[in-house]
Amino acid sequence: MIRPPAVAGSFYPSDPRELAREIDEYTAGGGPKTTARGCVVPHAGYVYSGHVAGAVYSQLEIPARCILLGPRHYPRGEPLAILSEGGFATPFGEARIDSSLARELARACPRLREDSVAHEREHSLEVQIPFLQRLAGDFRFVPVVLGTDRYPMLEELGHAIAQVVAAQSEPVLVIASSDMNHYESDAITRVKDERAISRILALDPRGLYDTVRFEQISMCGYAATVAMLVAVRELGATEARLVRYATSGDISGDREQVVGYAGMILR
Repeated sequence: MIRPPAVAGSFYPSDPRELAREIDEYTAGGGPKTTARGCVVPHAGYVYSGHVAGAVYSQLEIPARCILLGPRHYPRGEPLAILSEGGFATPFGEARIDSSLARELARACPRLREDSVAHEREHSLEVQIPFLQRLAGDFRFVPVVLGTDRYPMLEELGHAIAQVVAAQSEPVLVIASSDMNHYESDAITRVKDERAISRILALDPRGLYDTVRFEQISMCGYAATVAMLVAVRELGATEARLVRYATSGDISGDREQVVGYAGMILR
């Protein structure tokens, strides 16, 4: 199955030349590149968060294989939904799913279910694909969207990712797609986001989980980020760095109701 784009023309340009121009602008001047175990990138429309995602991707040596984790924003679908065959279509063409890696992950985490319904309208992974196509060329990926926030399930997924990645002969980047706090003032959002970001930078999955829930931080992809943190810690990550932080108010000028965006690299 080839999944057609759900948000081309709204979240990012549908014209491949315009899309390439935007991505090149967002990833210009990234400086020295580094290898990494994982990263956190936002998934809003490029006009709002593309400069944050681009800042992360421009500093990474992106390997040929990636695992993409993101939230399921819509109610339909399995709580842990994977696709193991086919690809995602974008204005740049088709990005192929890494079937062998996906099947290994599904075996390691039996809670994962093959589910095209959970993926068909979801934008959190789709908006990452053009960046990866533009910067990494012929890469392969495993798409997983999460509709659960039960910590034991997230921890189980993280351990399975670590087990599978550790068994590979080539590097695999684990990408967590998440926006930060939603629809509060810029001042409140920055305070809340700093609390969540501090737990990510401390490589503390349980701390992030508890902070988001207790502080009522509406970080939509915190479950994906928790699973990524579990995985990269088990894989030996020892440091994390905040690459860029912004809010939608930086673009729109509206400071009353904003969304926060953070880009981080974990290695």
